[in-house]
Amino acid sequence: MARKKEKTKAPVEQQRIDQCLARAVAEGDIVDFRFLFLSYSPLRDDSPEDITAEKYTYLNPHGETDRRFSEALQAVQKPDVQEHVNAQLKKKGPAQLPASLVTLLGDNAVELGKYKAAAQAYELLRIRGRMQKAFLDQADEALDKDDIKTAVRGYRIAVGLDYDYAAFPEPMPAPPNYQSKAQILHAEYPRNPEDAMALQPPETHINIALGYLLLNPEVVGRLESRSFDQRLAFLVELVHQIDPDWATFVGRYKDACRLVDKIGTRLEQQTNESSDAGLAEEIEAQMQEDDPAEIPRLLLGRSLDDVAWWQYIKELAYAHPASILFVVRQFVTKDLEIVMPRYVKESPLIQALGLVLDER
Repeated sequence: MARKKEKTKAPVEQQRIDQCLARAVAEGDIVDFRFLFLSYSPLRDDSPEDITAEKYTYLNPHGETDRRFSEALQAVQKPDVQEHVNAQLKKKGPAQLPASLVTLLGDNAVELGKYKAAAQAYELLRIRGRMQKAFLDQADEALDKDDIKTAVRGYRIAVGLDYDYAAFPEPMPAPPNYQSKAQILHAEYPRNPEDAMALQPPETHINIALGYLLLNPEVVGRLESRSFDQRLAFLVELVHQIDPDWATFVGRYKDACRLVDKIGTRLEQQTNESSDAGLAEEIEAQMQEDDPAEIPRLLLGRSLDDVAWWQYIKELAYAHPASILFVVRQFVTKDLEIVMPRYVKESPLIQALGLVLDER
């Protein structure tokens, strides 16, 4: 019996190779870019994978006409780049990525706010540290001119390029992971109400906030010599850039404050060790009318199956990273501990972030 003739794949057209690479470069997509050079890449003639297959639609351009795509396509179509790319697509073993395209990809990733993709691109080129320093230097120059918005963006890019060399199984960009750090900040129950993070003096509160949101102590240290007013303005802008939906949390925060006021000031003072029967009875009566567990639900905007304080802290930190800077842990009964809003009304940080409850 004659053998069935194996189906061979037609060579991938140069135009399609150029366009697929240009799309990944334009979008700052380091994952797709590296995939296109793997041994089983659909761009390789010796790969059984077909770039025209529906599952690879995402790798193909879709009529892009923007500036980044046009610049990327011009870079890809340079004769020396095309020659290098084609040689790597025929090469057995790991490909050597074209440095000019990786650089442009990293720059596009920064422009698009894809800082972790940029970190990977710059790390491949061994220039990540230099790029971090360049962005920080530019940000400091902007601070000298009191251009807060530009300065904050520069600092955010720099910390976004951080790398975790202890990651397993290989080094990778360091994730922000505000959830874990938020729980650490709230891990110790304050011995006295005034010890709570949310009630610290403005200078201390701002320092804590910058350390938490920027995640990099060395980067935060560059701000120490700046004036209080400039660091305050920097922090307020940082909160809004990290969380474009901050206004939504402000509304929820004020709703939670109103409920706290309605329940009464004694609710805030109750501790786990309290043995005052009269106070316990009063709180129990209040709870029948207004459930304190509704306070963290108002802050988050939804209910959780687990009412544990740490779970709400974790979820708040994910949804609105800066939110955990303005709440405290509070026992409302011997067995119930919640997260609730607390602030110093006169704090310039509270006022600048719009958290003050006018009726309070």
